Amino acid sequence: MRVHNLAIKFANQEKADLGIVSLASLLHDVDDYKIVGKENSEKFLNAKKIMKEENIDADVQQKILDIIANMGFSKYLKGIRPSTLEGKIVSDSDMCDAIGANGIVRSIAYSVSEKGSGTIFNKELFPNIEITSEEYNYSRTTHDTDNAINHFFEKLLKLKDIMMTSSGKKEAQKRHRIMVEFLQHFFEEENCDHKWFDLLEKFRGDNFESCIS
Repeated sequence: MRVHNLAIKFANQEKADLGIVSLASLLHDVDDYKIVGKENSEKFLNAKKIMKEENIDADVQQKILDIIANMGFSKYLKGIRPSTLEGKIVSDSDMCDAIGANGIVRSIAYSVSEKGSGTIFNKELFPNIEITSEEYNYSRTTHDTDNAINHFFEKLLKLKDIMMTSSGKKEAQKRHRIMVEFLQHFFEEENCDHKWFDLLEKFRGDNFESCIS
């Protein structure tokens, strides 16, 4: 619902089709590979079932499926992006939900869940900055360098630069600053080596201003 609410906000700002944006944002995760498995995820069985039961027009159904099929970070790593305004809005909303204050909570909660790596932070294990789609989620939900803090560098801190709408870019910039502030304080409290601070500096972003001023 956070993604849906943000998508509606963006749709109003960008003057997009509210019906398409609303439905796509509500259904974008019902076939998430982390929930239904990779093979089932690619078939969009849940999204198709829901839309059929609700008698959604066939043309609208196809638009929704096209949006879902072309969004997500792993798709981005393969060079796949939404082409319609509505698809870009839902994609931006989904990625914005992964960052900021809720993004921090999500990353930590997932890392210690049964599907995560079980690790929040390991000072000796640096992130794979240039991670590929295959390394990111190849047949499993974790990878060799996966933990909550590394996830920021492998994905979350990159998202502000791949937003596709003006609304998404503005929101992502704000949420990006929150994550950078968190990591700065986290590394200080953990007495981390300067290498972690140097790494964070690369992701700080242009015109960075503290959000805890």
